[in-house]
Amino acid sequence: MAHNPRPALEHPQLGVVPVTAVMHALSDETRLAIVHTLLAEPTGRACGTFPVDVAPSTLSHHFKVLREAGLIHQEDRGTQRWTMLRAPELDARFPGLLAAVIAAPELSTDPS
Repeated sequence: MAHNPRPALEHPQLGVVPVTAVMHALSDETRLAIVHTLLAEPTGRACGTFPVDVAPSTLSHHFKVLREAGLIHQEDRGTQRWTMLRAPELDARFPGLLAAVIAAPELSTDPS
Protein backbone atom coordinates (compact mmCIF):
# COMPACT_ATOMS: atom_id res chain seq x y z
CA MET A 1 0.00 0.00 0.00
CA ALA A 2 1.48 3.35 -1.02
CA HIS A 3 1.77 6.18 1.47
CA ASN A 4 -0.18 9.26 0.37
CA PRO A 5 1.62 12.37 1.64
CA ARG A 6 -0.51 15.27 2.78
CA PRO A 7 -0.91 18.06 0.25
CA ALA A 8 1.28 21.10 0.76
CA LEU A 9 -0.36 23.86 2.74
CA GLU A 10 -0.75 27.37 1.36
CA HIS A 11 0.61 30.19 3.53
CA PRO A 12 -0.11 33.70 2.24
CA GLN A 13 2.40 36.51 2.25
CA LEU A 14 1.21 38.90 4.94
CA GLY A 15 1.71 41.86 2.63
CA VAL A 16 -1.39 40.81 0.68
CA VAL A 17 -3.57 39.86 3.66
CA PRO A 18 -6.13 42.57 4.50
CA VAL A 19 -6.67 43.50 8.13
CA THR A 20 -10.31 42.45 7.75
CA ALA A 21 -9.21 38.84 7.14
CA VAL A 22 -7.09 38.91 10.28
CA MET A 23 -9.91 40.42 12.32
CA HIS A 24 -12.37 37.84 11.00
CA ALA A 25 -10.00 35.02 11.96
CA LEU A 26 -9.64 36.47 15.45
CA SER A 27 -13.41 36.90 15.92
CA ASP A 28 -13.98 33.32 17.07
CA GLU A 29 -13.38 32.08 20.64
CA THR A 30 -11.79 28.80 19.54
CA ARG A 31 -9.39 30.54 17.17
CA LEU A 32 -8.53 33.07 19.89
CA ALA A 33 -7.77 30.17 22.24
CA ILE A 34 -5.46 28.67 19.61
CA VAL A 35 -3.64 32.00 19.17
CA HIS A 36 -3.40 32.53 22.93
CA THR A 37 -1.92 29.03 23.34
CA LEU A 38 0.62 29.69 20.61
CA LEU A 39 1.71 32.97 22.18
CA ALA A 40 2.90 30.94 25.16
CA GLU A 41 4.68 28.41 22.93
CA PRO A 42 6.74 30.26 20.30
CA THR A 43 8.28 27.03 18.95
CA GLY A 44 4.82 25.72 18.10
CA ARG A 45 2.58 22.88 19.10
CA ALA A 46 1.33 19.65 17.54
CA CYS A 47 -2.16 20.07 16.10
CA GLY A 48 -3.93 17.48 18.25
CA THR A 49 -2.66 18.97 21.51
CA PHE A 50 -4.54 22.27 21.71
CA PRO A 51 -6.76 22.82 24.78
CA VAL A 52 -9.99 23.28 22.82
CA ASP A 53 -13.16 21.22 22.97
CA VAL A 54 -14.08 20.77 19.31
CA ALA A 55 -14.17 17.86 16.89
CA PRO A 56 -11.00 17.22 14.86
CA SER A 57 -12.73 18.33 11.65
CA THR A 58 -13.82 21.58 13.30
CA LEU A 59 -10.30 22.15 14.61
CA SER A 60 -8.97 21.64 11.08
CA HIS A 61 -11.40 24.29 9.85
CA HIS A 62 -10.19 26.76 12.51
CA PHE A 63 -6.57 26.10 11.54
CA LYS A 64 -7.44 26.73 7.89
CA VAL A 65 -9.07 30.09 8.70
CA LEU A 66 -6.07 31.13 10.81
CA ARG A 67 -3.60 29.95 8.15
CA GLU A 68 -5.39 31.71 5.29
CA ALA A 69 -5.48 34.93 7.32
CA GLY A 70 -1.71 34.69 7.79
CA LEU A 71 -1.85 34.18 11.55
CA ILE A 72 -0.26 30.74 11.70
CA HIS A 73 2.27 28.65 9.84
CA GLN A 74 1.87 24.88 9.75
CA GLU A 75 4.37 22.24 8.74
CA ASP A 76 4.55 18.49 8.82
CA ARG A 77 7.14 16.97 11.15
CA GLY A 78 7.10 13.24 10.75
CA THR A 79 3.57 12.07 11.45
CA GLN A 80 2.53 15.29 13.19
CA ARG A 81 1.50 18.68 11.87
CA TRP A 82 2.99 21.53 13.88
CA THR A 83 1.44 24.96 14.18
CA MET A 84 3.36 28.14 14.92
CA LEU A 85 2.10 31.69 15.38
CA ARG A 86 3.52 34.20 12.90
CA ALA A 87 3.76 36.84 15.65
CA PRO A 88 6.86 38.72 14.43
CA GLU A 89 5.46 38.99 10.89
CA LEU A 90 2.04 40.04 12.20
CA ASP A 91 3.55 42.70 14.44
CA ALA A 92 5.54 44.07 11.50
CA ARG A 93 2.48 44.18 9.21
CA PHE A 94 -0.13 45.22 11.81
CA PRO A 95 1.76 46.81 14.74
CA GLY A 96 0.02 46.23 18.07
CA LEU A 97 -3.01 44.46 16.61
CA LEU A 98 -2.32 41.00 18.00
CA ALA A 99 -1.41 42.36 21.44
CA ALA A 100 -4.56 44.49 21.55
CA VAL A 101 -6.85 41.61 20.61
CA ILE A 102 -5.25 39.21 23.08
CA ALA A 103 -5.42 41.81 25.87
CA ALA A 104 -9.13 42.47 25.29
CA PRO A 105 -11.17 42.25 28.51
CA GLU A 106 -13.28 39.39 27.13
CA LEU A 107 -10.21 37.15 27.16
CA SER A 108 -8.95 38.05 30.58
CA THR A 109 -8.99 35.34 33.22
CA ASP A 110 -8.73 38.00 35.92
CA PRO A 111 -12.19 38.40 37.54
CA SER A 112 -11.55 42.06 38.52
